[in-house]
Amino acid sequence: LNTLGTSAGAWRFASLGQEDPVAASRLFAELYSHQTYSARPDQREITAEAEKLLHRYVPESAVSSILSQTRVHHHFIAVRCLRSTAKEGRRQALGLLSSALANSINRSWLGRYYERVVFHHPASNLALSKGWNDLPTQHVALTERNFQPALLATGSIPMVLEGVRDIPGAPRGVYRDGGITDYHFDIDLSGVDGLTLYPHFHHEAIPGWFDKRLKWRRSTGRNWPNTIFISPTEAFLNKLPYQKIPDRNDFAQLDAAQRIQYWSKAIDAGRWMADELQTTLANGRLADRVSLWD
Repeated sequence: LNTLGTSAGAWRFASLGQEDPVAASRLFAELYSHQTYSARPDQREITAEAEKLLHRYVPESAVSSILSQTRVHHHFIAVRCLRSTAKEGRRQALGLLSSALANSINRSWLGRYYERVVFHHPASNLALSKGWNDLPTQHVALTERNFQPALLATGSIPMVLEGVRDIPGAPRGVYRDGGITDYHFDIDLSGVDGLTLYPHFHHEAIPGWFDKRLKWRRSTGRNWPNTIFISPTEAFLNKLPYQKIPDRNDFAQLDAAQRIQYWSKAIDAGRWMADELQTTLANGRLADRVSLWD
């Protein structure tokens, strides 16, 4: 099984390959949903909390288990920052603004500011990503020395967390959130043998971070004819508190007790959704729920 993720998606997939994937996934949900910060946390505090969570969720023993097994081949993406995007503070903000403007004109121009780096299981044959040439792309094998820093990097949101510098085995530089280039993806998946399963939290697939407001830039079934796209319905979302999937803005807009209660309810709802899918598969009624994604 080949997995591909950036940011939170890559973190979720890191439960696979551990000795008890279900327990690891539940631990991640518990740790992340119960994070708390000071009233006005800075980048160092937020980064320190992320590092603490990472080492509890994917300790060195878990890294060894993931890399020694061959049933699941992990692939996750971080970006190596170029120009001022590699800086911190105001210069980073200027780089982000410049790269967002370049992206709005032509998505391929992101390559002037970021290099996509695919960190992959050492046993991967890279069939998943060999044909990616829309942006400058490097491939780096995961090792016990770079697994944790690479995973931290793919979730290192610009201006929120510190960048991860000089990941072992990868080109020297500052690495940040892989969602900058590959938020929900628009990469070529034609090299995949068989079907691609895409469990998603949203009804749209937005290629990169800076494409959120560019309504004309969306990935569709025409881009991925071999993909099964699974997402929650509007009815499901409307049953959640605040009628939306939890996101990082909740840290600023809700106090800790409110946010933890809200996120816990959303996690429970997600488990119900997983049970519903399992029942649908067991009853052989999946075809009744499938429609063409165009």
